[in-house]
Amino acid sequence: MENGVAKMETPTNVTIKGILGLLMANLDYENKKRVISLGMGDPTAFSCFTTTSVAEDAVVDALTSQKFNGYSPTVGLPQARKAISEYLSINLPYKLSPDDVFITAGCTQAIEVAISILARPNSNILVPKPGFPIYELCAAFRNVEIRHFDLLPENNWEVDLDAIDALADHNTLAIVIINPGNPCGNVYSYQHLEKIAETAKKHKVVVIADEVYGHLAFGQNPFVPMGVFGSMVPVLTLGSLSKRWIVPGWRLGWFVTTDPNSMFKNTKTVERLKKYFDICGGPATFIQAAVPRIIKETSDTFFMKTLDILKHTSDVCMKKIEDIPCLTCPTKPQGSMAMMVKLNVSLLNDIHDDVDFCFKLAKEESVILLPGLTVGLKNWVRITFAAEPSLLEEALERVKTFSRRHSYDTNGYI
Repeated sequence: MENGVAKMETPTNVTIKGILGLLMANLDYENKKRVISLGMGDPTAFSCFTTTSVAEDAVVDALTSQKFNGYSPTVGLPQARKAISEYLSINLPYKLSPDDVFITAGCTQAIEVAISILARPNSNILVPKPGFPIYELCAAFRNVEIRHFDLLPENNWEVDLDAIDALADHNTLAIVIINPGNPCGNVYSYQHLEKIAETAKKHKVVVIADEVYGHLAFGQNPFVPMGVFGSMVPVLTLGSLSKRWIVPGWRLGWFVTTDPNSMFKNTKTVERLKKYFDICGGPATFIQAAVPRIIKETSDTFFMKTLDILKHTSDVCMKKIEDIPCLTCPTKPQGSMAMMVKLNVSLLNDIHDDVDFCFKLAKEESVILLPGLTVGLKNWVRITFAAEPSLLEEALERVKTFSRRHSYDTNGYI
């Protein structure tokens, strides 16, 4: 309290954009090297990643039709909700209704909605480490406690289910599952997702399924939506057009109640959701209007091209990292657009930790990597491999040069 008024504290949580802004500010533009950023999950920064002409034409036609210049319903245009419900139902053992779908301004707003709707006094949410720091930030604004469970790098970043059993209590609201994984590049098997669902059922909690990278799987495991287990445990599915269609700036996302037995989705909850969306600003109406055509007419060829590029660039990353002794990757990426790499600072004579590594790398080599501390793992770094292959190779060559320069033993480098 201050002068009889409750004092509002600003959350101090680290964000990806905040750290990347500081790294960019630390660049030395006098070294004349072009900046290569492998820190942000925005593939549009590279010319090899472009959206399909179907999506562009659909947006242009919706805009120029003059039919979508007004407000949309706060829960989203009916035709967009219907198209998304049908799109998601393809991979589910039951059919979603358009009423299950709420349109959001990207997946980030869907995260904020999920935490806000669930929040209650003294509650907590279980979140993966490493993970996506927006969950911590949203929870901080809602006074929801975050409890971290480990992802196991030696087991393809699977969830430590024993940790969930230890962390969950009567105040636990939900378990967050990010699949395909950001920042780890993992794709969970059907069997592992089933075990997660069983664990959530045991603790009587909701699963928040962050599937913003849905279908971006190019390894051994196919993408399985968590909603497949919606009859066992209520699932809140979060997603967007951003990654699969390579349009993150369009801010078209969704919050979906994949809960066929209405364990979570009762009349009171639905009414609460509708009221909450009355205070939320969703995507532009003409973007929503384009969704049915975007989903219906995008060809599999477009999707396969994106997957082929991501598989190739992830392979490039793995190969180049093998030549940098201070970096190791325990698990080859299977999906999404990023991977976690372990940093051995004991091999470097004037690097204290991952943050120091990334800031000095930015200053000396104009290469941006994300410190692992940002996503919950000290002395790791996240590398986004959704980049032009030639620029990816150049960036990692610079990382190799930087690491040699700061190494105790330069003979360890090829």
